[in-house]
Order: sequence, then C-alpha cells, then structure tokens
Amino acid sequence: MDVLATINALREELNQHNYSYYVLDNPTISDFEFDQKLKQLQELEAKYPEFFDENSPTQRVGGAITKNFETVQHEYRMYSLDNSYSKEDLLDWVQRCQKILGDVPLEFTCELKYDGASISILYEKGMLKRAVTRGDGFQGDDVTNNIKTIKSVPIKLKGDFLEKFEIRGEIILPLAGFEKMNQDLIEIGETPYANPRNTASGSLKLQDSAEVAKRPLDCLLYSLIGNNLPIQNQYEGLEKARAWGFKVPKQSKLAKSIEEVFDFINYWDTHRHDLPYETDGVVVKVNQIQYQEELGYTAKSPRWAIAYKFKSEQAVTTLESISYQVGRTGAITPVANLLPVQLAGTVVKRASLHNADQIEKLDVRVGDAVFVEKGGEIIPKIVGVDVTQRSVNSQPVEYIRHCPECNTELIRNEGEAQHYCPNFYGCPPQIIGRVQHYISRKAMDIDGLGGETVALLYNNGLIENYADLYKLEKEQIIPLERMAEKSAENLINGIEKSKEVPFERVLYALGIRYVGETVAKKLAKHYKNIDAIAHASLLDLVLVDEIGEKIAQSVVQFFENQENVRIIDELKKFGVQFEIVQDENGNFSEKLKGKTFVVSGVFETFSRDDLKKAIEDNGGKVGSSISSKTDYVVAGANMGPSKLDKASKLGIPIISEQEFTNLLNE
Repeated sequence: MDVLATINALREELNQHNYSYYVLDNPTISDFEFDQKLKQLQELEAKYPEFFDENSPTQRVGGAITKNFETVQHEYRMYSLDNSYSKEDLLDWVQRCQKILGDVPLEFTCELKYDGASISILYEKGMLKRAVTRGDGFQGDDVTNNIKTIKSVPIKLKGDFLEKFEIRGEIILPLAGFEKMNQDLIEIGETPYANPRNTASGSLKLQDSAEVAKRPLDCLLYSLIGNNLPIQNQYEGLEKARAWGFKVPKQSKLAKSIEEVFDFINYWDTHRHDLPYETDGVVVKVNQIQYQEELGYTAKSPRWAIAYKFKSEQAVTTLESISYQVGRTGAITPVANLLPVQLAGTVVKRASLHNADQIEKLDVRVGDAVFVEKGGEIIPKIVGVDVTQRSVNSQPVEYIRHCPECNTELIRNEGEAQHYCPNFYGCPPQIIGRVQHYISRKAMDIDGLGGETVALLYNNGLIENYADLYKLEKEQIIPLERMAEKSAENLINGIEKSKEVPFERVLYALGIRYVGETVAKKLAKHYKNIDAIAHASLLDLVLVDEIGEKIAQSVVQFFENQENVRIIDELKKFGVQFEIVQDENGNFSEKLKGKTFVVSGVFETFSRDDLKKAIEDNGGKVGSSISSKTDYVVAGANMGPSKLDKASKLGIPIISEQEFTNLLNE
C-alpha cells in the first residue's frame, strides 16, 4: 500500500465532505461514516509522522495553544463603514458618488450585514496562510490556529484561484448553536453568554484552539482583496470566491438601481428574523471595481460602500440615578444609571445622556420610565420619556456645577454643549485619560501597558504625566498588583521601543483637543517638527490645508500652557521623535507644493495608492473630485468620461503616469 497516496486521498475526500456539509449545506455521507474516515486518517498520520501536514482535516480539532496573539500589520487596511438609518441617507450617498463620478450608470451589490467578528484571511498558492482580526484597522491579532478549526473556512482552495490574495468576512455564531451553548451552561449552573456576536469575538481569542473547535462557529465571506484581481465588479467577486470553496451567503443581490436596493432592504427588514444568524442591516456597495477605485476612501471609510442599519430595538426601563464622568479633555458626560433591562441581546444598565442640553430637551428625570435603544446597535441611549408614568413629585434634573472628581467649578464655553473641568493638571481622570490616550494603539502603541496599568501607576504615585513613563524602572513596577518580573520587563521594553514611533503619531498622542490622526498627519507634514508647530501663529495654522479656526485655537492654547511645553521638553530629552525623519531614499520633497491632483483610471507602473502617496510625499494634495482648484488630472486607462469632460471644460491639464513621473524627476 502506498501510504502517502492513501493519506492524501483521505485528506482530499474529507475536505470535500467538509465543503459539502458546512458550505453547501448538502452532506453526502453520514456523520458516522465521516468520523470513521477521520479516525482512519488520524491513525495513519500517527503511525507515519513524517507525512504530517498542518493543513490536514485532522488538525481542525485544534490543540495548538497560543499564549500571546501576535500583532500583525494589515497589508490592506480594514476600513469601517459609514452608517445610514434612512432611505434619504442612502439617496444622499448615491448623490455624493455621482458628484465624484459624474453621470455614469451605477449598479449596486446588496449584502446582509452580519453581526459577528471581522476577519481577514490570507491565502498563498491555494492554502490558508494566516488569519488576522480587524484590530484597529491598521493591525490586528494573528488567530490562525483558531480560524483553522472553523469547518466552513477552507484550508485548501479549488479551481482557478490566485497565487496570493486576502478574503474578508465575518466570524459568526449561528443562533441555534448559541442557544445550545447557553443551555449547556445553564444545566451545569454556569452564567449563559450575553449574545452571539460577543461570544464569537471572544472565541477567536481563546488560547486553546481545541476549545474553539468545540464551538459551532461559522464564517461568512464577502470581499476579495489583492492586486490584479480577476474581477470587474463586487458581485463577480462573490461568485469567484464561492467557486474557490468559500462560504459566501446566497442572499446577496445585484441591484441595477437604487429602487432595487430599497426592495432588498424592505424584504430583509421583515425576513431577517428567519435567518439562522443575526444581521443588523444591509451593506450597499457600488458594484463596479473601477468606480470603487475612483471614489476611494475617507480617513475612516470607503466612499463606495455604506451600511443601512435596521431600526434599533427599544426597551422601557426606569432611570434610577444620574452620575457624571470626566474625560481626558475635562469634558463632563452625564450617565443614566438604569434598572437593568434586556436589549438587543445584552443587559443594559447604563446609557449616555450626552450633555445638559440633551437632559433639558428630553426633560428626563430620576425615577422616569424611559425608552432606551442602542445607537447603531452599540451604545445605549435614552430616546424618550413616558411622562404618563411620571410621579407628581418628580423634579427636573439640576446639572452639577462642580467636578465630581476634584470639586473644581465647571465651565461651559460659548457655543459648546458640554461642561468642562478646567483643572487640567490636577484632576485624576484627566491625567489618567491623557496617559491612556498617549499609550493607545493608534498613538504610541506601548506593548505591555494597558489602561488599568496606567491607573495603577498613577494611583501609586509613579507617574503624573506621560513623560514620567520614561523615568520608570523595573524595580518600581514589580511590587504592583498583577505585576511580575517578566511583565515589568515587557512594560519597560515597550516604553523604550515607543521612542521609534514617527512624529505624526507622537503629535496625535499628545492629546491636543481636536487634533485627531488625520489632523496630526497634516500638521506634522506641513511643519516637519514640534518647534515649528509650537511657534506657529493662529493665522499660520489656519492657512494650513484643512485646518480650521477651532483646531488652530486649540493648538495655540496647548502650546501657551507652560506645563505642556515642559513635558514636551522632557520627552525630547528621553529621545521621543519630534520631527519628521526623511526616509532613506530621500523620497520626500516640496516639488509639488501648492498643487492639487486628481487621480483617475487604472495604471500600469503605479497602483492608485502609490500614486497618491507619491503626490503627498512631494508636497502635493490629492483631491477627490475635479474642480477649478485642481491643477492636474493624472489619467490612467478607463478614466471616467464625465471626469475627462469636466477636466477639458475647465482647461485642467490631463497627464499620464509617465508625464507625472517626469514631473517628479524635473
């Protein structure tokens, strides 16, 4: 007997049976027969370990232990979607697309929005190589061992698959499986899980993949990602993925008009309750890949896709009290403490009241029966009051006048909705919050240091600001609660490594009010170093592209504070990056300064993203649509006719990628 041939034949057969059962929902043999064949393969692999294959069907039972999930950079960023809550929102979105693309006929792919945990899976040469969670969109956790236990995820592809690509999807827990898991827990006296989504997400981070294998997780896939994809549109991509062996939901539909999109939404708003898994809306995508590339992305979301959220579930409960939280900027947020109530799969005990104006607008009072819903299915909020149940003795809420943490008198600036505690350097939640922001993933991303540890360090008198982190010594950390020598060592190493973080992220980490990631990049790129920003006048800052007066005033006020200046001086001494470091190839220049480019079409030498990066690296600005302010249109193949027409009418030079390269090399 040719042992290897027998082993390979069994592997192929079992993979096909898995595909038939978990993807096609059409089993061709009984569970008993499948188990017998799997047992035969396990025995042969145990007897002949030289033929071990990590992608064998026997490995789906798990067993690998992952103590620490490695953080992996996404090759292609995982964006989040903009949400819409009405058909008017969708019509506005279509208008925005048409404004950029011109009057071109649009098709749409409609897909159900699955309520699970996002995943990106890399395949090379038809084999599952790596699976990574969304994380913050830029990087996530490697959960490959756990994903391999999910039977609907193919280990090995079939058909005319690409040499290398990623596929995106959602890990879900079907309702029947979720109910069975909870029933088992109840029978042994354990607390049941809150909802399928959180349980699916938590399953991906279990250390023992054998435990993951016991959970009835499923994987629904919906987006191919990579270079030179053999597809012209999103719907074709779904069919291609299905042909390669992926579980792609059949509910997706190609809509030739926005009216057909509305028909799809209306149908599933009613019939979603018949599905075997939770869905909270519909994702609508511009179908044509060419137009997707033309539309591009905002800082957070693709312009070519939008999520339509079904109306949120509501519940009625009692407002028992109002407490007040202090944020890192000193902003006060009133929080409603509620009689616990079940809502959209979770028990809700608290809800945001936003600000004093919202409390007054709702005329919400302690003791009221209130209507609660989840904003975007995530954050609970009070949307109304049942005044018919109000006590005759109820009194309007009197908003607090002093900080609940440090007793400083609150201020409210003209034109702003929120109250603030001005005790910037003496109010504990503000201090802790600023340091927590400084160490966060999108900022300094300090390994070994989390929010709870920051609070621990502050409460033990070891830090008073983020510069103090760099003074910490291992011996000071070890005695702290939940700390050991190794974790203290990791923390110190993580702080040391943060000195390599580039300037634009350091600027964001400082926590200047209104300076988010995008604004920090703009300021860093324009001024090149922290001293230039610190000495910039209000007028100078306002003249920077996309920097408004509110942001400019906040930046000026930050650097007028001598304590901020002192802390930055300390950070400089510790070696934190406070200027843009030119790359080794010297690719940064000001050659295109003051010029605005619109990139359109498909290119041969550059990818569209490479072109945009080259423009920005050389001081230029990338515009999303053609206007009188556009200086050049860089045109590739299949440029939209409306853009071509508009550029011609406005007399804007249209250049090829070769002419663009020549422009850079002048």
